[in-house]
Amino acid sequence: MDIIRIILAIILPPVGVFLQVGFGLQFWINIVLTILGYIPGIIHAVWIIATR
Repeated sequence: MDIIRIILAIILPPVGVFLQVGFGLQFWINIVLTILGYIPGIIHAVWIIATR
């Protein structure tokens, strides 16, 4: 299942984080990072999926 989350995190970073943690603080941080820059959003999403 982590492979699917990582693929979704590359395509749409907030979706990957949502599937991992739900509507928590990390989800909203990822939304902001994705708006500020797509690459930071991807890095954060993959980090969240890999560490949990």
